[in-house]
Amino acid sequence: MGQLEQLRSLFAEMGQALIAYSGGIDSTLVAKVAYDVLGDRALAITAVSPSLLPEDLEDAKVQAATIGIHHECVITHELNNPNYSSNPVNRCYFCKSELHDTLKPLALERGYPYVVDGVNGDDLQDYRPGIQAAKERGARSPLAELGITKAQVRQLSRELGLPWWDKPAQPCLSSRFPYGEEITVAKLQRVGRAEVHLRRLGWQNIRVRSVGDTARIELPPEQIKDFVAQTDLPALVTAFENLGFLYVTLDLEGYHSGKLNRVLNQTQSSSPLPVGASR
Repeated sequence: MGQLEQLRSLFAEMGQALIAYSGGIDSTLVAKVAYDVLGDRALAITAVSPSLLPEDLEDAKVQAATIGIHHECVITHELNNPNYSSNPVNRCYFCKSELHDTLKPLALERGYPYVVDGVNGDDLQDYRPGIQAAKERGARSPLAELGITKAQVRQLSRELGLPWWDKPAQPCLSSRFPYGEEITVAKLQRVGRAEVHLRRLGWQNIRVRSVGDTARIELPPEQIKDFVAQTDLPALVTAFENLGFLYVTLDLEGYHSGKLNRVLNQTQSSSPLPVGASR
């Protein structure tokens, strides 16, 4: 049985499912397959907070409408929790706690026995404390359960004719800040607008890391030369300064997912991690 058939079989066994739907390629594949199997017995819910760009929310709405699945939004308040806003190494634990503490009661109220997310097989290989929070609250991760990797998610999405099969990964904006730097609505908006500016210039697979008042631009290594040659750098600096950054830099190594987690490898010791963290 192929992976797509396995996914369909898994949802058929569930009977009903509420999908934690961010609009990213992983949760969108999950929503697509769930809807194909369950129809109106599948519901996609997007959590809306300052860490989600309005443009990404609009993308999520368009994709859900294209799929046909019923889609709703809920407001989450992770920034009100100092365990999250102080940006500890296990920040994602408190983010996903807020998410699933919101979705689980909603699912039970609506009669959905399962809350499922878009965690894939590759995610299990990185430091992702949010996965623990989801598991503690009974959430299921169909892609991870079947060992489906990110590359396979793209392949399956392409096979299903989903036009966003090659959409760049777009984790929440809080991932742009080094651990220990406080996260605020203003900082999230600043880095979000900076990334939107670069997207409008034609650079899609990018990150703007925010370190204090410095913006560090990351893009795939093979695009760095073209970026320098094709971009009006003084105009870009001015645009970023108008957003509130004092310095604008380019990461010469290029973009790598999870780069900010490198600090964890340098600081690991026998001392225990904060509550909710895991190695």
